[in-house]
Amino acid sequence: MTLHMPSAGFLFVHRLVRVCTGSQRLVTHRDSLVKLTKSRSGIRTFSTGSVKHNDKGSEDSDPSGPSTKPTPRQALLGRRRPLSPLERISSLLPQDALSPEVTQLREQNQEGAEDNPNTPASLTHRPQEQSGHPETAPREDGSDDHHASGAAAEPNPSERCTPASLPGEKMLVSGELLVAEYYKKGWVEFRKMFTLQTGTRLHSSWGFIPHDDMVGQPAGLFLKSSLGVPFLIRRASLEDYVLYMRRGPAIAYPKDASTMLLMMDVTEGDSVLESGSGSGAMSLFLSRAVGSKGSVLSVEVREDHHKRAVTNYKRWRTSWSLRRGEEWPDNVRFHTADLCTASSLLAGQAFHGVALDLMNPHLVLPTVIPHLYPGAVCAIYLANITQVIDLLEGLRCMHLPLLCEHIMEVPVRHWLVAPALQKNGQFCTRKPPPLDEEPSEEEDEETTDETDKDVTEELTTGGRPAFGSVPYIARPHPVQLSHTAFLVKLRKCGQ
Repeated sequence: MTLHMPSAGFLFVHRLVRVCTGSQRLVTHRDSLVKLTKSRSGIRTFSTGSVKHNDKGSEDSDPSGPSTKPTPRQALLGRRRPLSPLERISSLLPQDALSPEVTQLREQNQEGAEDNPNTPASLTHRPQEQSGHPETAPREDGSDDHHASGAAAEPNPSERCTPASLPGEKMLVSGELLVAEYYKKGWVEFRKMFTLQTGTRLHSSWGFIPHDDMVGQPAGLFLKSSLGVPFLIRRASLEDYVLYMRRGPAIAYPKDASTMLLMMDVTEGDSVLESGSGSGAMSLFLSRAVGSKGSVLSVEVREDHHKRAVTNYKRWRTSWSLRRGEEWPDNVRFHTADLCTASSLLAGQAFHGVALDLMNPHLVLPTVIPHLYPGAVCAIYLANITQVIDLLEGLRCMHLPLLCEHIMEVPVRHWLVAPALQKNGQFCTRKPPPLDEEPSEEEDEETTDETDKDVTEELTTGGRPAFGSVPYIARPHPVQLSHTAFLVKLRKCGQ
């Protein structure tokens, strides 16, 4: 019992000493923490100067820097640690060990900081490319980049300058027919015809463009949509209008209509008969061909097709008068009748050409041919080959003074022709063909050096290959226009 008492007392004294020591250390650490907190709260770093707070709450700004209070965003970015490892490592290295690129980058950042004193120092020494959050860095113009959210800033019409107009050039006015096109990799990705109206917008999957931004601008101008996509704004041609106007029945496509005009040899001042007005496409082409001195008689058997043709014809004339400042010739007369029984409509008239777009054109030929000048041509538009056979069979049975010169269809084949590009987007260059004999290593090196020298000489000052040094790839377009119609040329001759 006497042996265990001294050891128990020793253990008690040892534990008491440890508790006292731990309490002293805790007090020491607490005092240090309080001092550190006071020192950090007493000094705050802003753009280029420091502000010290005293106990009275007054502020004394450093005369070496401005006292403008930064925004919470700038204060947060100013205390943020640089995220680029390269910048942190280069800041620890001596000046002599840095590469020229890093030195030049530092000088540029210092110059930018001098030009913009309100920018925090941590931002001026951290490039936007090295930052882990490029979308949070402010732009040079002071605006934030919201492109990552899927919408770009809407273009300001006041920032665009209107080019000097040429003599006789007219700017876009309200009421004109325009076409908007978006090109992607050299091909049209989007095309739309619309009427220019104030207070409305042109909508697409690539954003919208207000019509007010187009009024007063020259045609053929690129305008950016709300998403930053460039659209070509131009006036609609007659071909565009025929292809994109509102239709009733199918139209005579421009490639077929132009061929029919050549068949009939229509010139200014001619008088032409058209049967089958449809949507008014052929009527418009004939109206332009005969001019103000000629006339076109367009006959349609259906009332709804007749109204559609008249509406499309008037709409084009209105747009033309706004564009050119002069009236489109009002030389087309539309009638609703059946030519098989409308001989009174053609009484006393003669025509230089006849254009037929009917299901059974051979039924109206006995009524039409007597009013056609001798030697003139009747051009017939047929959709399928069975109609062509029925037409020829009708000519054989009717014994009309007509000669079938030829039956044809007009194919159109689009091609892809583009310069050859490498995977990195650079132009390919032509290389000399390999020789049959295998050259030695020395000759191969000399040839390579000469080739590189020639390629370098071919490059212009702008970095583009010279004329004739880039190979091209040419092949038919994978999407081709299919069959549209058969065209039959009938010429009136003597018995």
